[in-house]
Amino acid sequence: MSEKPIQSRRSFIFSPGTDPAMFPKAIASGADIVCLELEDGVAPQHKDQARGNMLAIFAEPQPEDGVERIVRVNMQGTPEGAADMAAILDTETPPPALMLPKINAPEEVHRVSEALGAAGHPTRLQVIIETNRGLEAAWEIAQASTRVDALLFGGVDMAADLRCTNAWEPLLYARSRVVHAAAGAGIDVIDVPWLDLNDRDGMIAEAEASARLGFTGKGSIHPRQIADINAVFSPSAEEIAYARKVTAAFAEADSGLVVVDGKLIELPVLRTMERILAKAERVSS
Repeated sequence: MSEKPIQSRRSFIFSPGTDPAMFPKAIASGADIVCLELEDGVAPQHKDQARGNMLAIFAEPQPEDGVERIVRVNMQGTPEGAADMAAILDTETPPPALMLPKINAPEEVHRVSEALGAAGHPTRLQVIIETNRGLEAAWEIAQASTRVDALLFGGVDMAADLRCTNAWEPLLYARSRVVHAAAGAGIDVIDVPWLDLNDRDGMIAEAEASARLGFTGKGSIHPRQIADINAVFSPSAEEIAYARKVTAAFAEADSGLVVVDGKLIELPVLRTMERILAKAERVSS
């Protein structure tokens, strides 16, 4: 399993590329990830404007405030996607990370990763699995590049592609496949936003179900959803205390096995404990 830097990714929110004034407001929303939107949320006639705004935003130094900044580019293989990538590859101040929509095969991730490497950009990647083809290749996609930090489950497009209802039970198999692929690569996995702003209880229930299934976070469509999502995906005080105990035990041990509270714990568990402590640090900040 690859050892990637641990970043709290409990929640994300989109900020429209057409309105750069919204970006700092999104940063202040409490979301762990703020995604500048160039894709579905931007009308075709405004794509160039949004792209220019993106370049201007990241031309300015971004503070180290714990918020992960990312840009959702247009689909690879489209003129708009090619224009997004050309602009990013040409700039000396690329965004820290890109969100790649509608990825169908690992080769698409390879191409982006190699292009970024050739440009000397350290830009990270998050990949949306939202097509039937992408679901079938999710395992390979998750491991397509060491730049990939997370898979995201795109439920709306996935339901349309699978010809099923956009609801928990019909999409459970697809969700599970994406969780399985992300876990195999040792990366985060983030669930689709809840679309009904008036159904807070429904959103919390789905977030809790996602967390039980293995998701590490969930998207939002409005700032008022973020606190609830963060609460669901934040560790409890008991979990934090136990994680500290386990990490301390491994720090003192000379092997990949420790005994904590009478239970034998193997080294792979340490990564989970480190993830819990990273989330705890984000909560405390």
